Amino acid sequence: MIVIADAGSTKVDWRAVNEFGSVKSLSTPGINPVYLSEDEIYASFNEKLSALPADEVSEVWYYGAGLISDDTKGSVCAALKRIFPSAECHADSDLMAAARALCGREAGIACILGTGSNSCFYDGREVVSNVRAGGFILGDEASGAWFGKQLLSDFIKGLLPQNLSSELVRRFHIDYPTVVQKVYREPLPNRYLASYLPFIREYANHPYCRNLLRRGFDEFLTRNVAQYDYRRYPVNFTGSVAWIFRDHLEYCLKALGMRPGTIVQHPADLLVKYHKA
Repeated sequence: MIVIADAGSTKVDWRAVNEFGSVKSLSTPGINPVYLSEDEIYASFNEKLSALPADEVSEVWYYGAGLISDDTKGSVCAALKRIFPSAECHADSDLMAAARALCGREAGIACILGTGSNSCFYDGREVVSNVRAGGFILGDEASGAWFGKQLLSDFIKGLLPQNLSSELVRRFHIDYPTVVQKVYREPLPNRYLASYLPFIREYANHPYCRNLLRRGFDEFLTRNVAQYDYRRYPVNFTGSVAWIFRDHLEYCLKALGMRPGTIVQHPADLLVKYHKA
């Protein structure tokens, strides 16, 4: 049995694939191994994963955010080895997950547009080029956090159309001090900023939101994707922002002379296909 994990900060999607190709899906709370010990990671995973037959698991492929060093990879694998003692464990980045899911064993451009954003050129085996994402302060263009940041910046400066501004106040009970508190004094400000994405989705056809979406996608494509060989390869995407706003994304791709490729919300099922091949 092979176990595959697509791990984000909010949720970890698990797929267990047995020798006959049958797939079982599980989910556990999201983690970031940068901030958690091996014991904490184990505690987060064990309750759900202990339902799997540990003696039948031969390999675990864990992909996720926060795997920035051998130490973080080691903590994740050590926790998983406590659950599946006989398994060989592999840990790699969420960007590698996107590349393998979207491109398989062929070369291509793979992008993530979710709470954050990232991109790479993949040669069919490894990520060989990566324009640095920069995080939600210095980059992450067209991410949920980036769109939320632009929306709230326009709100506090009085640049948001009055009908949208009034609706934000009515629905979220926000004002300038509240926004400052959430962004500068509380943990996980990127998640807070991204929490306004459903509002943008609801008003996606409003001229303000339509222009905001297209500006964000244009910035992501020109500042990141344009540095890869986009004339030769289509541009592939995974992530909730890419999936939800794919019509706007495809419009911007075509306007810049780029070819839209595969666009999916979650890579887990495509990772199953990759590892079964």
